[in-house]
Amino acid sequence: MNDVKTLVETLQKYNDAYRSGTPLVSDHEYDSLVEELRQADPTHPFLYSVEPEKFKKKKEVRHPVPMLSTEKSYGKDDLKRFVARVIKAAKEIGIRDVKFRVTPKLDGLAGRDDGSVFATRGNGEIGYEINSAFDKGVIPVGGRGLGVGEIVILKSYFQEHLADAFEHPRNMVVGIVASDTLNDFAKKALQDEAVLFVPYTKLPSWEGSADELLEHTDEIIDSVRLEADYPMDGAVAEVVDDSIKNFMGATAHHYRWQIAIKTRGETARTRVKGIVWQVGRTGNVTPVLEVDPVPLSGATIRRVTAHHAGMIRDKNIGENSEIEIIRSGEVIPKLERVIRSSQQFSIPEKCPACNTKLEWSNDFLKCVNPSCQAQVEQKISHWFKTLGTADWFGIKTIQKLVSNGYDSLEKIYRMKKEEFINIGFGPIQAKNLVDAIEISRSKPVEDWRFLAAFGIQSLGTGDSRKLLSYMTLEEIIHAAPMDIEKIHGFGHITSQSIAEGMKKKRALIEYMMAMGFNIERTAIVNTSQIPDNPILGKKIVFTGKMKRGDRVGLQEEARKLGAIIQSAVSRHTHFLVCGDNPGSEKVAKAQQEGVEIISEAKYCDMMKSFLS
Repeated sequence: MNDVKTLVETLQKYNDAYRSGTPLVSDHEYDSLVEELRQADPTHPFLYSVEPEKFKKKKEVRHPVPMLSTEKSYGKDDLKRFVARVIKAAKEIGIRDVKFRVTPKLDGLAGRDDGSVFATRGNGEIGYEINSAFDKGVIPVGGRGLGVGEIVILKSYFQEHLADAFEHPRNMVVGIVASDTLNDFAKKALQDEAVLFVPYTKLPSWEGSADELLEHTDEIIDSVRLEADYPMDGAVAEVVDDSIKNFMGATAHHYRWQIAIKTRGETARTRVKGIVWQVGRTGNVTPVLEVDPVPLSGATIRRVTAHHAGMIRDKNIGENSEIEIIRSGEVIPKLERVIRSSQQFSIPEKCPACNTKLEWSNDFLKCVNPSCQAQVEQKISHWFKTLGTADWFGIKTIQKLVSNGYDSLEKIYRMKKEEFINIGFGPIQAKNLVDAIEISRSKPVEDWRFLAAFGIQSLGTGDSRKLLSYMTLEEIIHAAPMDIEKIHGFGHITSQSIAEGMKKKRALIEYMMAMGFNIERTAIVNTSQIPDNPILGKKIVFTGKMKRGDRVGLQEEARKLGAIIQSAVSRHTHFLVCGDNPGSEKVAKAQQEGVEIISEAKYCDMMKSFLS
């Protein structure tokens, strides 16, 4: 087995090559190395971050709305739970007739086209401008400005002309986007109009009820997949009604009204050799099973997560237990079921990191020592990973800092180059760490990301974003539970937890703010103070080239005034605002559904009291 440093360097090299369209190894070989790293160091930051998508010489572009991932389902039970959540949400806002839409799940390079800017997904918040892709010959299906989709190559074309030369169609696509000089294969594919940007709104779809979706899932997926000649890896199911979508909202990772339907992960049987107990930043002490090596989904599995201590206790899992494991996606394989229990199991009484007596909290074991070194390390790691503006602070570096007494953000952010050198870092690495700290202060960071990085219980990035739409950072620090509870989506218990956590972190937050971080502030939506606002709560679609500014700017302006911005016209749309050369399909749909169509000039006149 390679050492961790060598593994990470190798993976970074292979990933850079893959992202640039010149893969050095197959997907299978790459996945095997990822799994090897997972076995060697399951907490390594490389495993828990989006693999960087870098396009040299491409301009960075901030997405107006984050391009989120999609929650995945691997069986009927997952899909049933998703449908049940949607039905419940719909009932809460008085909607009984709930319709679902199913489309193919594309396997290409994700991007966003607003008509003037075409950008890759990047890290979800910031992508790279790739308008040159259209100049090279990528065909925008349905025309420009249709929002989010993926660049793909026709599946039939790839199989006939390119399968012998490329491992995967996506590699070919990445090469076209990233390279200034195209190879002969790429030139031919572009000339043959086989490379397309497919907006999700242009995919074949099925629509129907919850009962129909659950009863005929396989047939529905087959029907939409057969209609599309694109590389695919499953299907996506989502609710149709925009009112339900807006009510359900999103987490920091995915939209709650949408789910990817994937095939169930592969399973395998193996024997437990022992249990390693790991301490997280919140004090939870969780078990990881060390098992006899077993091949699964193209990788050799040696470690399996067992969820929580209660599972070990209740299922008598220990040395020589026989278990079935499942691997769904690039995560540590999970325990599926216990085939044979063991009498040789034990639950730790003391924290493996600080020796403090552990306490039970439902099914979890907790270390209640706030000074526990493992918790301190994980909290600092959470800060740097969530902030996302500083490289070099991996878990091994953080462990070295904490073990040498630099056990708080305050101390780390005061460190000089000489201090890093004095505890064993080389001169170059010490300089990189000092530079990274400075960059993290000077590089713009959203206020919700800054707040979430403190690791306050019940306050992740999604809820931080929502909270900061109603209060400033300064107000949140001193907010009472009742202030938080007034905001839709924050219940009594959550509000109490956030306020209590904020009180504990208040001094640290104020200290870090005083260090001069370049914080980008979320616009406060205070709709109660906007009299007679004609777009408050209205669903609006903008189409065509705008004279007042770019369309994205108008959309953001309307959103701040309480409007609900849509990408496609539906029977629930209130206004279709048309600039020059509006989309003919949008106009036709608006006419068909009786949606009010207004010009940009009329819209601006209607909003003259509100637009700056």
